[in-house]
Amino acid sequence: MTIPADLVLPPACVLFDLDGTLLDTAPDLAAALNRLRRERGAADLPLERIRPTVSHGSPGMLKLGFDLAPDDPGYAELNRRFLDLYREAIAVETVLFPGMDEVLAYLEVNGIRWGVVTNKPGFLTEPLLRALELGSRAACVVSGDTLSRRKPDPEPLLYACEQVGVAPARSLYVGDAERDMLAGNQAGMITLVAGFGYLGSEDRPADWGADGILERPDDLFGWLSAPGPVQRRG
Repeated sequence: MTIPADLVLPPACVLFDLDGTLLDTAPDLAAALNRLRRERGAADLPLERIRPTVSHGSPGMLKLGFDLAPDDPGYAELNRRFLDLYREAIAVETVLFPGMDEVLAYLEVNGIRWGVVTNKPGFLTEPLLRALELGSRAACVVSGDTLSRRKPDPEPLLYACEQVGVAPARSLYVGDAERDMLAGNQAGMITLVAGFGYLGSEDRPADWGADGILERPDDLFGWLSAPGPVQRRG
């Protein structure tokens, strides 16, 4: 991977989206969706079909599983049941993406603070991070209901920078959805697409205005190694 010459690194803070970026949560979310489908008399869907919808949260998964949108009758009840089923088995198969543990260890050893900014609600984010023993390691955790606004609004990222005590211009955000890049760009951060995440065939990450695309987590090392302050393009 080639790093643009006009970006001077390392950052002082790296923030991650959760589902499809820091953690591979798709197996447990897919299991919850299929349990719900079985309750409603429907057959299981393969993980490969569910996986690209995970970054779109409950709306995307329930659209796939039941062809329901948030404004449709019955959606709210179905969503509550889906989240209950997921919370009951939230960390059975969920793991860090391969190579991400080494990335976090590098950040910690080198004094680069890291945190999580996700649209996942706090009642799911916090127990998940605790179960994987990550909550105490993160310098900040901003969930989808921590503030009144969520991504693609930049406010959660700006708030995370305040919590960590690092300016947005000295920070980097990694995510696997267009809203992540929109939020990061508006916040004035370096933005990187997690190309290893939950991208669907219709996604065009090259058009999202990111500074780069990571094919795997350890590609992040190339953005952390050069001396000097961060200077974002544009």
